[in-house]
Amino acid sequence: QGKRGEAVFHIEIDKICPNPYQPRRNFDEESLKELAHSIQEYGIIQPLVVSRIQKESASGTDVEYQVIAGERRLRAAKIAGLPRVPVVVRKEETPKGNLEVALVENLQRSDLNPIETARAYSQLQDEFALTQREIAQRVGKSREAVANTLRLLNLSSEIQDSIASGKIGESQARVLLAIKDLDKQKAAFEQLLKGGMSVRTLKEKVRGSQSDPEKSFYEKQLEEKIGAPVQISRRGDKGKVVIRFFSEDEMDGVFKRLLGDIE
Repeated sequence: QGKRGEAVFHIEIDKICPNPYQPRRNFDEESLKELAHSIQEYGIIQPLVVSRIQKESASGTDVEYQVIAGERRLRAAKIAGLPRVPVVVRKEETPKGNLEVALVENLQRSDLNPIETARAYSQLQDEFALTQREIAQRVGKSREAVANTLRLLNLSSEIQDSIASGKIGESQARVLLAIKDLDKQKAAFEQLLKGGMSVRTLKEKVRGSQSDPEKSFYEKQLEEKIGAPVQISRRGDKGKVVIRFFSEDEMDGVFKRLLGDIE
């Protein structure tokens, strides 16, 4: 059933396309097959939410529909061989409008992995200039929870992939974040993967290495501000601030946060 007052239509499945702003990246094939079997038995209980998109073509105006919420059901319905699926059609939105709705609806479902969640929060920051507090209000989380999840993106892509696949947990990843020396961080990460270090031992090791609380405080503040790992090195009255990134997209994000929108 759709929300009260919303009509449910049955649309040809080949007229519905995925939302390019979908935050979920990992769709478990076995889980999709199980859902497809359930759909064959009972049908789709909850309609998909889509937007109507008109495109001009040589033959006139073509109409297609883009998923706002329910891509997993769409994929399973294709596996099940359904010719049509039930949908609720929302008014045509701008791409950014679809992005915000898709991100927030998927975040509220709480079935994204921590990295997908962090990337969705980051998109809400970058695309809409939302503060962490505003994101928290939209998804029903505390500002601190949003900030902690966003900090996962300060880890290397290798560690992020391990979090996304469930090889290490979010709590373990947060301990790794406290290790500012990237070589030591990678060594600790590899030991965690091998099972050669408990989280408790890792925490004790990190606590023992934090000899400058002021430096750690400013590193954390800068990291939350610009969304990238920061290391402050001091020698007497001199020093340097090192900002690290692991891809061109991350570099662009850092520059945008530092410089703002530049014409």
